[in-house]
Amino acid sequence: MVRYILQRLLLLIPTLLGVLTIVFFMTALSPGDPARIMLGERANEQQLEQLREELGLNRPVGEQYLIYLEHSLRLDFGRSIKTRRPVMEEIQELFPATVELALVAMFLATFLGILVGVLSAVRKNTLLDYTAMVGALAGVSMPVFWLGLVLIMIFSVGLGWFPTGGRMEVRLFFQPITRFFILDGIILWFREGNPAYLISAARHIVLPAIALATIPLAIIARTTRSSMLETMRQDYVKTARAAGIPERRVIFRYALKNALLPVITVVGIQFGLLLAGAILTETIFAWPGIGRWIYSAISARDYPAIQAGVIVVSTVFVFINMIVDILYSVINPKIRLQ
Repeated sequence: MVRYILQRLLLLIPTLLGVLTIVFFMTALSPGDPARIMLGERANEQQLEQLREELGLNRPVGEQYLIYLEHSLRLDFGRSIKTRRPVMEEIQELFPATVELALVAMFLATFLGILVGVLSAVRKNTLLDYTAMVGALAGVSMPVFWLGLVLIMIFSVGLGWFPTGGRMEVRLFFQPITRFFILDGIILWFREGNPAYLISAARHIVLPAIALATIPLAIIARTTRSSMLETMRQDYVKTARAAGIPERRVIFRYALKNALLPVITVVGIQFGLLLAGAILTETIFAWPGIGRWIYSAISARDYPAIQAGVIVVSTVFVFINMIVDILYSVINPKIRLQ
């Protein structure tokens, strides 16, 4: 098992190098003068030369690439053109918000998706099955931005149950501990005996998590149903039933365990997509995460921030795929033997 993990880690090196190379040349070969785009048309030549010198834009492309690789390996992406703050400092502040939102959304999508998929497969061609699959189709087809606006109109503006955006109520003086607000709320509840921080963080994350979880929930439900139907036709499941094993045990111990392989793949891919594709959700709900930050950087042509954001998200996505491969080998040991 350790050897298999080491092999997967070694394979990450060319993958990450490829990601770094693609990000660099997409930025370097983009049309127009990056310095002029970042500073605007009113910038004078002295300001342009200063920025080119600061970013190394006045050097040959090959030299720029080597400097870029060196800085990337040291996690030094320079300062944001827009805010003049170190890029990694901003990422450290904002990325936990995106991870927290993605984790909550993925938990909802995985739990409900597997549950709905199993029930739909067990009750095949019944009203429950048809309703679940129609709901899954609607979930995949529904635009996230539209669903987010509908949730805000109904549950925030209409009923007033949840806030319209943000991560914490402004009136609460809150000093982050781990930058994961729900975890911080739990810590402060045990430390100070005050659950207000946890309640506020939970209320703020409900609507964006539901909006973000809709598409992966539908995909996981359909994948689980398809995999379960195929698994339940296997001979070992028929043998288990013929041996008199209770149906619930047959479903959850024999059928579901072997049906989880494609589901794990979908969960891993969808979680990576949530980290990278939460831009619309974060923008609609004013969620201060890295997706919204990258969108602002693209709008401002903030090249250091764009490069750093894309690299961080891509690296996380690659590591998630590696974790999925390792989980594969845990569930099915034949994979690491192959």
